[in-house]
Amino acid sequence: MTTGNTMTILDKIIARKVEEVAARKALVSIAELEKKDFFAKATNSLKTSLLNPASSGIISEFKRKSPSKGIINANVTVEGVTAGYVKAGAACLSVLTDIDFFGGSDDDFLRARRTNPTIPMLRKDFMIDEYQIIEAKSLGADVILLIAANLSPQRIQELGKLVKELGMETLLEVHDQEELDRSLCQYIDVVGVNNRNLKNFAEQNVNASLELAEKIPTEFIKISESCISQVETIKQLKAVGYQGFLIGENFMKTPEPGKALSEFIEQL
Repeated sequence: MTTGNTMTILDKIIARKVEEVAARKALVSIAELEKKDFFAKATNSLKTSLLNPASSGIISEFKRKSPSKGIINANVTVEGVTAGYVKAGAACLSVLTDIDFFGGSDDDFLRARRTNPTIPMLRKDFMIDEYQIIEAKSLGADVILLIAANLSPQRIQELGKLVKELGMETLLEVHDQEELDRSLCQYIDVVGVNNRNLKNFAEQNVNASLELAEKIPTEFIKISESCISQVETIKQLKAVGYQGFLIGENFMKTPEPGKALSEFIEQL
């Protein structure tokens, strides 16, 4: 995963995540998670949402901060932003629950879920353990993110299988063809190409998505993630087969993210 002794940002996030998951397991048992209100909730399908011909295809993200940008927006509420996104026509909500690197929380997710019961919601976090998937279900998540850069093909299969058994959908995130080729399996519903390299948070273009467009088998819905700020970029990505577009910072950095999304969709 790393060359020499240099730890990438992703390595640091995962090392911290291992500690965090161990601490969470000690606090709340799986049996307790399974008793939470949202655990029994029917899933809102991201696939169905993106396949709807009237869909905007936009997966809009609530994100307070990032390792590369620092604080993006400290002056908004998760209820206000996510309700604004839904009103504007988002196809799905993505809510960060990582605390240490992205300033998110389970509470953010629960608030967004209560405010927007019928839209598909992605729990955006770094999944390394079955416990987190059961936890996501108890928060009312519909979609789980599995990141190829930090999971072996075997782990993707194991975690993906549990996601399916719990009635949720899996978004597999890849960054290049090597990750794509080793990670695809029958439990994946949607393939997301992250245009930003998680190892160094560099790159500010959608080249990764354009390069992988033809390589993703047609049975998977394709989405492009990060570095999307122009309507023209979405048109370019749609032309090569992308149906979903995950956009966070572009809207979050504005005073009214919902309004920014609304104007963006109007231009589409």
